[in-house]
This record gives sequence, structure tokens and C-alpha cells, in this order.
Amino acid sequence: MILHYAHLCAVAGGVEAFCIGTEMRGLTTVMGAAGFPAVDRLRQLAAEVKAILPQATITYAADWTEYHGHQPPGTEDKHFHLDPLWADPAIGAVAIDNYMPLSDWREGEDHADAHWGSIHNLDYLTANVAGGEGHDWFYPSDEARAAQRRVPITDEAEQEPWVWRVKDLRGWWENEHRNRIGGIRQSTPTPWVPRSKPIWFTEIGCAAIDKGTNEPNKFLDPKSSESALPRHSSGLRDDLIQINYFRAIYRHFADPAANPVSDVYGGRMVDMDMAHAWAWDARPWPHFPLDRDRWADGANHARGHWLNGRASARPLASVVRAICRDSGLPDVDVSGLHGVVRGLVLSDTGTAREALQPLMLAHGFDAVEREGRLCFRSRRGLAAVPKLDPDRLALTEADAPALERCRAPQAELAGRVHLTFLDAERDHAAAAAEAVLADDPLPALSRSELPLVLLREEGQAIAERWLAESRLARDTARFALPPSLSYLGAGDLVRLDGALWRIDRTEDRGLLSVEATRVEPALWRPFEGAADGAPPPPAAPPVGVEALFLDLPLMTGEERPHAPHVAFASARWTRPVVLMASDGDADYAPVLTARRAAVVGTTLTPLPAARPGLWDRGPALRVELLRGTLSSASPARVLAGANLAAIGPGTAEPWELFQFAEAELVAPNIYELRLRLRGQAGTDGIMPRDWPAGSRFVLIDEAVMQWDFPPSLREVLRHYRWGPQGQLPSDPSWGHRAIAFRGIGLRPWAVAHLRLTAVPDGGLRLSWIRRTRIDGDSWTPPEVPMGEDREAYLVRVMREGVLLREATVTTPAWIWTAAMQAADGAAEGPGPVVLSVAQLSDRFGPGPFRSVEVRP
Repeated sequence: MILHYAHLCAVAGGVEAFCIGTEMRGLTTVMGAAGFPAVDRLRQLAAEVKAILPQATITYAADWTEYHGHQPPGTEDKHFHLDPLWADPAIGAVAIDNYMPLSDWREGEDHADAHWGSIHNLDYLTANVAGGEGHDWFYPSDEARAAQRRVPITDEAEQEPWVWRVKDLRGWWENEHRNRIGGIRQSTPTPWVPRSKPIWFTEIGCAAIDKGTNEPNKFLDPKSSESALPRHSSGLRDDLIQINYFRAIYRHFADPAANPVSDVYGGRMVDMDMAHAWAWDARPWPHFPLDRDRWADGANHARGHWLNGRASARPLASVVRAICRDSGLPDVDVSGLHGVVRGLVLSDTGTAREALQPLMLAHGFDAVEREGRLCFRSRRGLAAVPKLDPDRLALTEADAPALERCRAPQAELAGRVHLTFLDAERDHAAAAAEAVLADDPLPALSRSELPLVLLREEGQAIAERWLAESRLARDTARFALPPSLSYLGAGDLVRLDGALWRIDRTEDRGLLSVEATRVEPALWRPFEGAADGAPPPPAAPPVGVEALFLDLPLMTGEERPHAPHVAFASARWTRPVVLMASDGDADYAPVLTARRAAVVGTTLTPLPAARPGLWDRGPALRVELLRGTLSSASPARVLAGANLAAIGPGTAEPWELFQFAEAELVAPNIYELRLRLRGQAGTDGIMPRDWPAGSRFVLIDEAVMQWDFPPSLREVLRHYRWGPQGQLPSDPSWGHRAIAFRGIGLRPWAVAHLRLTAVPDGGLRLSWIRRTRIDGDSWTPPEVPMGEDREAYLVRVMREGVLLREATVTTPAWIWTAAMQAADGAAEGPGPVVLSVAQLSDRFGPGPFRSVEVRP
């Protein structure tokens, strides 16, 4: 089978790397008379595969308990049994499926690692990548593990403790290996050459489950015989432990001191570019895991190794730090924050306090000031909570109690909490969660809206937590502390009188006066796993999207005159469409995101030319739409700008703008358009004799968009790619086109009322009326505004396409004198002479020409 796959890879053109097997420790540790026969067979297989794939790096993915060597139970032996394979010339890297534990965490405050404060502490997890169990110490028995009796890993005889440390990658990698037989170090080293080959992690991963880093290889699957919880796990979902597992691994091996460079091959000991995270599923999220009818293992996702649906989440601490930094507070303490942020809606004008408040409510943390520095403290509680003796509290007055406890009336509290948020698994649609006290017949309602992206089960947990916390917060306490405890301040937790209290306010009056609220950190533990909710709508694979680029004139006057427009259309609009641009067909940058489809179609009948400025009552124009609808509008609304559309060949230009008053649906997606206004916005100057059937139709509305297009890019050929958001530009659903835009919004309109009259000396006077593309609709001014930098016109005299004369004038008239006519041979040619005039723009050039004919 392995050779079969190797040949398939060769036929496909080769691969970068090839594993000949994975985690076969049940075979590789079987000893024969002459060693380990399975290892010898793996060496032969590696040589055969290397011959088939000579350019590929060949390796074997060893289990993390296997790569280092084999220690038969009940003996003092240590065999570096895989060294002949690792040293084999056919093998290019030492590959490990690395699921080494990064924690030994227990519940409570009195276990051996409690001083780290939290299992989510990144420093704690990082310290255990090359430390802790399997490096510094081990448990010799289950009883020792239960009691946390840790035995140091040493090698007093030979001073090579790395021999017994499965986590000591560096010691294993940079030293010669000598087997230990009966505890005796052998004189002959194994074939392994120190620092000779890089280490790859062919698998690293951790389940998103409470205390997952205690045993990263454990997973839950009712159908699997290997299903098991990590040690001491409650079984609750915990995405943050998975996130911080990966952060700790990458953080440790990014340190050059922990990951040295080989003097043999010039690379790092551990090549983190070849670290492969387990697991990424090809099934589309969130349909996997929510569509349980299609995928029966969907329930395993919530507390499994999958990164789908979790990879984009951010640690709460990093989000809070970013908000503070953007608000001018770079020096803040977020080390006590542990949580996951899946999404947060921020206002452009909002303050840092407004941005932090929903996070503080959802994740249960407070902001306090310590020695001039803003510190954020989680309500989950940290290790080493001081326990205060009620009999040793300070007395503020001789006859006053040392501890004063109060409880708010039941009637002042809400018995029902309603929370709205954005659903993480259903396209950020609005969702709600509600918690109600079962013993309250008429509960007061408290409503809250969080601009956060949450899982439904997270939202439900927050609502229930708020309700429970409000019950606890009924209890408040006042007391005073002696100077020896003056280091305590707002946000700190203390244990007093059998309960846990959060200090809310302090006042130094010689003694430290304290106001505190009762809390329970257990309320802030991880939430339950997968929710049983309705699956999202059926998965819609991305489909191709048509893009129509339109170089259009000014329509409302609010457009950028030099910038083009684009309309995206698809028979099935499944997601936003991204437009990207580049000077060449590479290194694209996004320029626009369209969130709705334009109304686009194709004409089924021709549209003859018609006079502008008058209602066109000719035959109906029949249009078939790709999607969308059209509707009629009153003539008054049309005159006010309604139902504006473009018709053209589908290229960037030319496009005629017209309006219609009547739209009748005559067949599915087919409309007949009547009572039209033609050649709008100066496009009468480019109107052809007719637009043939098959012309493209675009309704001009908010879906037809412009993008940031500098004037310097006019007439520059650029490449554009567009396609569904979330797909790579190389995906078949993306389109490509190279276009140069002229900036039709800068083009002058064609002149009006072109007339030719005779003058006494035999000449001909050509006159016209200027039109403007800017603010030309008012009847009040005696003259329409000058839309260009100066008034100028280009006059041409032509016959049969040959230019006879050209002149530039600054007034709306020009005389073709008798002498000019003679010089131009006006009376000599067989065909008519055509006199044409166009208004000039210093930025665009001539606009459309108007012409009259002069026959000999």
C-alpha cells in the first residue's frame, strides 16, 4: 500500500514529503534476536520509497512515546531502537506525533501547580513544553500521581538525564546515543549522528476540553474504544486551552535558546514550518458539526481536536490589550484574563470603556488601578486567595462589629435574564438566550444586548451565570484590615467567614476600610459542550459571479467622475463578493466588497434610437433578468430620478442611461419596459441607431458601486479579479479581466441645436448651444454652469472619413469661409462634407461630436 501511494505521488509530479508509516510502536518495540525487526523493515521501505520519490523528504511519524527509545517495563534498559531508522540516509527528518502533556492541573487551590494561578497561564504551559512531567519529574505509579508525589528524573551514574526525559528534544538531538542494558551505558554509540537531521511535528494538537493539556492525545468519541477524558477533566468545553496549547508550543520553539541551529544542515532543531496541527476537517463549517443528519460525528466537534470554527478566535487578553493600546494605554496588565473572543462589534466613535464593557460583562472581569497601572482581574479567582480570620479583623470603633454583612431584598433582584448576541455558527444572525428562576412566579425581567459573537451555548451560560451571580451579589460585607494586609485592593479576592468575597472599594484611614461583594468562581468555569440547535441553512457552495464594469457619466453629481462602476450578478447569490485589483496578474489587493447582487439582465428585443428629452412610446423593450425584480414608477417619480438603467454591449463602454415608467412581468424573470426617457446624463451623444437584442441591461441602484480609483489610473490597463468572499482568487469561482477606464464622468456632453446658416461672403456659419455635465438642471440661471475649466470646442471638417480641417474655438460658433471651402475642395468631391463639433475638456479631451452634412 505504501509503495502504491508512492507511485501515485510520482505520477502526479512528486511531493515535498512522504511518511512511510505512523505510530506503529506496537511493532517497532518488538525485539528479536538481532534487534528490532520492524525497524529493519521500515528502513528497507524507506529506501524503496526514496528510489520512487528521490526529491521528497522521507520520514516515519513516530508516536511521542516512541521516537526517543524503548524502555521495557520492569527493567533498567533503554534501547534507542529507532536510531537505525533515523540515521538511515533515506530518512530526511525525525518526525514525531507530539502529544506531550503541558500541564498537571487539578481542581482547587492546594495542588502542586496552583501557584501558577490558572491552567490557561501561557507562561505555565510554555514552561512545560520542555519541563514538568516527562522532563523534570515523573510519577512512578498511579498512587503517586493521585498524591502528586513527583520523582525527579536524574542519571546520577552517567549524568545524562536526557536519556530518560521524553520531552528533552534538545538533549536527544544534540548528543550521541548509547543504549543502556541493565542500567549500564554501552561503549558503542548507535548510528545516530548528533544534530544531523531536523525534527518535524507531523501532529500537534489538543482537544478543546477542560484540562486538555493534561493529556493532549485524549478525545471523546462514544463509538471509539479509545474515547477518554484527559486526567482530572470535568469534560466541559474549553476553546482557550486549545488556543494556548498552540501558542505555548510555538512560543517555546521560537526561542533560539530552546531551538538551536544545526551546524550540519544549517536549520533549526525543530522545523516549525513543518509542524502540522491536528485537526483540520475538509467538511464545511458550520454545517459540520451542526448538520447531525449528514455527519453523525458532529457532536464530537465541541470538545474535540478540530480547529474548524475555532482558528479565528482570539484570546481575551490580546483583545483587551489591543483596545487599550488603540486608546493610548499601552502599559496594562492583562495577565489575569482568560477567555476567548469570537467576534466583537466596535463603533467608530466609541470609547475604550464602551468597547470593554461587553467583554467585562460576558467574561466576568474587572479593571482596577495598581501603582498607576491599569490591571484587569478575572472573577474566576486566582491561586493563593488570602484566608482572613474574622477574629483578627481590625476594629474601627469599640462598640462596632468587626464584620458587617448585608443582604439585599429579593424584590430588588431580577428573576429573569434575557440576553441577545450574534450567533457564531449562523452567519452572525441575531440570537437570544434566557434564564429564569424556577421558584419565582412573577420574575422581574432584565434585558441586555451584547455586541459579541457567541456560540448559543455560550450565550445561555452567560445568561444563567448572570442570574446566579446576581443572587450571590445580594450579599455584601464591610470590614477593616490591619496595615499588614494593606497590599490588598479593589479586585482582589479574600476568603472570610466561610465565603469568597471580591473587594470592590477600599479606603485608607490608618486601617484599610473594605467594601466587598460575595462571589463564587465556580460560576465562571467553562460552559457545557455542543448545543442541540437547528442546523444552519443547507450548505451553498460558491458559484461563479458575473462582473459588469461600467464607465459611466455623472448621474446624481455625487459620484467620483473619474472612477468606474461595477455590478456583480449571479443566479444564486450565496455570499459577499470581493473585487481585487493589481497592476499585473499578481499581488492583488482588495478594493471593494459587494454584499448584494445587482439587477442584471439581457435584452430579448432591439431598442431603436429615440429623441432624448421626450417620452419614448415605441415598442416595449423585453429584458430577461438573471435575478431580482423590476417595478413600475409614476412619470413624476421617473422625472425625479427613479428607475434609472444602463444598456450597452457589456464592455466598460459605451453605456446609454435611460429610465422607464412601466415594467410588466410577462414570464418568469422576463419584463417588458415601456414609457422610457432615453439618452439620460448626456449619453444621447453615444446612442446608436439601435441596441440589438442580446445587449446587457443593468438597473442603477445601490448595488452598482464605485471603488477607490485614483485619477492617475485613468487609461492604465489593470487586472481585476472577483469572486465569493472566503475563496482564494485561484478558485474556479473567481473571474478575471484586464481593463483600462477612461473616466466617462469627466467627458463633456454633446452640444445641442447644431445649425448651419449662410453668411453674405459665401461662407457657412456653424453654431450650437453648450451643455454642461454639472448642475445643469436648474431653470433659474441665464446660462448653465461651465462644467469644464474653460470653454473650448473642437470643429472638424471631414469627407468620407478623411480629415480636411480642424479648428479649436472658444465661442459656440465657427465660420467656414468661402476660401476655406475652396481649399478643402468642398465642391469637388463625390460625397458630402461633414462638419462636426464637440466640447473640449482639459482632463478628458473632446466629448461626443454632433454633425451636419454639406452637399456640393
